[in-house]
Amino acid sequence: MRDLRRNRGAAILAGAALVFMAGCAENENILTGERLGVREILRTGPGSEAESTPRGSAPIALPGQQSVANWAQSPVSPHARVSNAAFSGAFAPQWSTSIGQGNSRRNRIIADPVVADGRIFTLDSASTLQATSLAGGALWSKSLVPLRDDAVAAQGGGMAVGGGRLYVTTGFGTLTAFDPETGAELWQQRLGAEASGAPTYRDGLVYVTSGDETGWAIEAGDGRVRWRAEGVANIHNIAGAPAPAVGEDLAIFSYGDGTLQAAFRQGGLRRWNATLSGRRGGRAIDRANDVTGDPVIVGDTVYAGNSAGQTVALGLGSGERLWTADMGALHMPWVAGGSVFLVSDRNALVRLDAATGGVIWEVELPGWVPSAQPNRRRDRSFVNYGPILAGNRLIVASSDGAIRTFSPENGALLSEVEVPGGATSAPIVAGGTLYVVSGNGVLHAFR
Repeated sequence: MRDLRRNRGAAILAGAALVFMAGCAENENILTGERLGVREILRTGPGSEAESTPRGSAPIALPGQQSVANWAQSPVSPHARVSNAAFSGAFAPQWSTSIGQGNSRRNRIIADPVVADGRIFTLDSASTLQATSLAGGALWSKSLVPLRDDAVAAQGGGMAVGGGRLYVTTGFGTLTAFDPETGAELWQQRLGAEASGAPTYRDGLVYVTSGDETGWAIEAGDGRVRWRAEGVANIHNIAGAPAPAVGEDLAIFSYGDGTLQAAFRQGGLRRWNATLSGRRGGRAIDRANDVTGDPVIVGDTVYAGNSAGQTVALGLGSGERLWTADMGALHMPWVAGGSVFLVSDRNALVRLDAATGGVIWEVELPGWVPSAQPNRRRDRSFVNYGPILAGNRLIVASSDGAIRTFSPENGALLSEVEVPGGATSAPIVAGGTLYVVSGNGVLHAFR
């Protein structure tokens, strides 16, 4: 009896399936109208992945080229930035000279070079500070490793020149002032945590971030602490904290948890906090919310990005978010001609509309070397540093061994020059000469 019931049930199910299949065979009513994918609907808005395809070209009015003798500190602050430095674009090699140790498995060169008063200052992977003449000759060098430490124990740091002094941070948690001419140490302030990012100098104060959670304002004359601001600790940080961006009234610090903090630059009173958090939906290269696209002040707006797929524009006075682009920024965005240029977390050179965050064009950059091994996707990845705008062209230096220039109008590749050892710093331009540091610890000069 039980078997009979089973057979009868199977027959009923089979019959129902035949009826269902017959119904499916009937003509389906197709609704009219535009079809939109669910993912695209969820990611609409300026700079979203749905809008991230190249747009071709758009006219741009670039600022005029300006001849400058110095590139004395990070260009995140208006007083320290030239929007379009004069440069011929010929890239004729002038000289190359060693600055010390190059990249290794334990330590990397993180500091960009700076130029001031006829000297180029560099910091190698072993925390050795060097001054080089404009002709390529070494003037002086000194190790910044504390006596009881080893060079492999820390990495990172940066430099700024102002008020006739050279200020240097290190991963050993120090900010030190030097005489730029002789290298003599003038004073040192211990910060209690690593200071792997570059300092910023303005009007007798040196601003620096330590431990990715504390912002400092230090007297340039004697190293005394004027004030400090506290952020939130976060262990998921990227090596090399952004340099503080300093405007007329406010200093902008960025911390490891993705927080941007504005404080009055003289007294340290906090004005606002904003969080650069969130990841691009779909494909994300990195999960860290640390700020990798250094905050840059342009007019009354702050632009910044992280490595998890977010770039934002904030009101300088209020911290109010003006727009969000669904792409990360690996280095400082360059803002000029009503556009924001950046190297994205997907290794693309991108032009955004500075007013809306919408993508104007996007050009792929070298990403990695494919692996010959079946169980590996890539053998090594490349890093693209920049961009900067100089000589009416965008310049990007890559660890794949080349410096490339692009049209700001449409992203077209204009030129390419070899850098032996591959770049490990952003390019800088001073006195009509472009300088870049390579991964093997060599400073290169081009005109």
